[in-house]
Amino acid sequence: MDNEKEFKLSNIEEKEIKPLNGGIMLILVLAGFGLSIWSIITGIIQLSSESGFAGTALLVGGTVLIIVLCIMLGGFHILNPNEALVMTLFGKYYGTIKKEGYYYTNPFAGAIYPQKNFTENTAVPAGTYNAANTAESIRLTSNKKISTKTLTFSNEKQKVNDVLGNPIIIGAVVIWRVSDPTKAVFNVDNYKTFLAIQCDSTIRNVSRLYPYDTMEDDADEKTLRGSSQEIAESMRVELQQRVREAGLEIKEVRITHLSYSEEIAAAMLQRQQAVAVIAARQKIVEGAVSMVKMAIDQLGQEEIVVLDDERKASMVSNLLVVLCGNKEAQPIVNSGSIY
Repeated sequence: MDNEKEFKLSNIEEKEIKPLNGGIMLILVLAGFGLSIWSIITGIIQLSSESGFAGTALLVGGTVLIIVLCIMLGGFHILNPNEALVMTLFGKYYGTIKKEGYYYTNPFAGAIYPQKNFTENTAVPAGTYNAANTAESIRLTSNKKISTKTLTFSNEKQKVNDVLGNPIIIGAVVIWRVSDPTKAVFNVDNYKTFLAIQCDSTIRNVSRLYPYDTMEDDADEKTLRGSSQEIAESMRVELQQRVREAGLEIKEVRITHLSYSEEIAAAMLQRQQAVAVIAARQKIVEGAVSMVKMAIDQLGQEEIVVLDDERKASMVSNLLVVLCGNKEAQPIVNSGSIY
């Protein structure tokens, strides 16, 4: 039973507040201030005219009314589009306001917002997060509104290992928004820090499942370089599962940087160049063989010259040298016999 109670408390269901109209309440409060001032002035006049009891009652009533009205001033809130206000009352969850407008709520209900030492627009660089920061509690700030706009988080470049163990440098951009402000405030210490750490972990976990590139002619194998969109979608799905408890929605993940690490970049470049050279040579040889065959066939069909096996072998050798050589061939005219 205790475990079930703790589970329910840690997963607070969002409750939307139906606040009073702020404009109407402002008129009533201003009218109350006017009434209290009139009461105080009238009480002072009656006290000076020896109407002791009535004057004292008006003076005390006006003073108490001013104190009450000053307390009521804390209940006014202005909410812009795509903003939310999460409120607590004496340490308990009071409710959430999501609709823009000018509202009045319980003046003793305070809005809370998770805030760290770094500024709101500062992204947490990969590998620099200090776990000791989680000891900071949620505190009241001057800006107590939760933005529900679509935001961009740029994950810094980090070094990871692909499935083959090759060190690579990868960076990504996350498009996200707060879908449940209540969970974002109560379920995690700071949802922006939480997103940054989970983004680092997700990129590492997904990147190590695929090779950076394939050196074989296997078109079905997914690689970080050749299947970046599919792998970015896998990152989005995994990251969404990780941050769901924080009330965040991951709209898109894009890989912005991908390269081999410096220590193996030169070796991998040579390997890629070797593969490219081999593939090019293979195409050249295939084309040269077909051209030699075509030349011999046409010479035989049109009976331009009759070639025996030895002369055919010599012609094949000469044509392959001309067609497969790196440099332009220099012809040598032979006016005699090859024997």
